[in-house]
Amino acid sequence: MDHLTALKVFRTTAAAGSFAGAARQMGLSAAAISKNIAELEAYLKVRLINRTTRQMSLTEAGAAYFERLSRILDELTEADAALAPMGSSPGGVLRVSAPLTFALTSLSPAIPEFMKRYPNLRLELNLQDSRSDIIGEGYDLAIRGSDRLEDSSLVARKLMTMTHVLCGAPGYFASAGRPAQPEDLKAHECVQFTLSGHANKWTFSRAGRSVVVPIDGRYKVSSSIAVRDALLAGFGLSLIPRIYVESELASGRLQAALEDWEADRTPIYAVYPSRHLAAKTRAFVDFLVERFSAR
Repeated sequence: MDHLTALKVFRTTAAAGSFAGAARQMGLSAAAISKNIAELEAYLKVRLINRTTRQMSLTEAGAAYFERLSRILDELTEADAALAPMGSSPGGVLRVSAPLTFALTSLSPAIPEFMKRYPNLRLELNLQDSRSDIIGEGYDLAIRGSDRLEDSSLVARKLMTMTHVLCGAPGYFASAGRPAQPEDLKAHECVQFTLSGHANKWTFSRAGRSVVVPIDGRYKVSSSIAVRDALLAGFGLSLIPRIYVESELASGRLQAALEDWEADRTPIYAVYPSRHLAAKTRAFVDFLVERFSAR
């Protein structure tokens, strides 16, 4: 048994919550993961993981061992990094998950610049509006519109805050009228982005007063691009991040409403598995901060 490898396998398996997840992250077979765990348990003479054909869980001893081992391996990683040449360039494969619309409108145009900075680095950018399992799916980092963390080992760093604008096409306002108060939205065709944290209620604030409007539109969709398409087609109005419709507002294809009210905001975070970042992950986090700090 390679003791250090077995320790790393156990830590990765415990964090991922499955043998398959650990295998994906480490590039090993599930059988190799299982063999390393079994050999480590035999060496320690204690069971670390309870497993069935469908799931696994840490034993009491396994949970205690995982906590202490994680600190030790993190310190070892820091020690290794301290000895690395100061001028070394981040390399390897960086796996990132990001919301589709946010990435296409605000991130992907700058990716070539990032890649030019780090010629030894390979980037796998997975665009999906649904929330990814960072550890289980083997991502180094995810961009999210929330700081809600499903795992205590995850870290969230705020990048920016997206403001929202209530808008629709001129043709829609010409036929349906323009809301003068938030309460007027009950009489309008509202398009809902279902993955939003405020999909079913929109909040508007002014002069210390907040109004929460329940929303139950006929068209609910899990893509902000589809919401924008519906607005441009004159189907209704919606509350949408302003950065997604900046050009349409500037050209007049869409028009804002209730501009004297402040609408919902969405904070954007970089979320990653550990405070002790690999050089490739730290480089990307620094790039994101640089990219979005102005916003």
